[in-house]
Amino acid sequence: MTEILPPCPECSSEYTYEMSPLLVCPECAHEWAPAPPATESAAESGVVKDAVGNVLADGDTVTAIKSLKVKGSPTGIKAGTKVRNIRLVSGVDGHDIDCRMDGVGAMQLRSGVVRKA
Repeated sequence: MTEILPPCPECSSEYTYEMSPLLVCPECAHEWAPAPPATESAAESGVVKDAVGNVLADGDTVTAIKSLKVKGSPTGIKAGTKVRNIRLVSGVDGHDIDCRMDGVGAMQLRSGVVRKA
């Protein structure tokens, strides 16, 4: 089965060919690197999994699997702390869980440090 190659970005010629690792246009002699194949990450596809692979959803209850330091809090979060009613978001730096914790307040967590309760 042959792979369909993109047209030339310079002259829009459809007669491009592959000359490893570049694509070449025979009409204008333009050479370019092919775009990497588009793959969906877990965050883009909407599937968020916890540390052990369980799929998380809005409203779930999760448990911290290790102690976490929290800026502005002298105690932080201890391992085994339950967090109720989580909300999944596309946060900054891999923080994809938005929640409110007693004694700490509103915060974001990474799904890799929690497991579904």
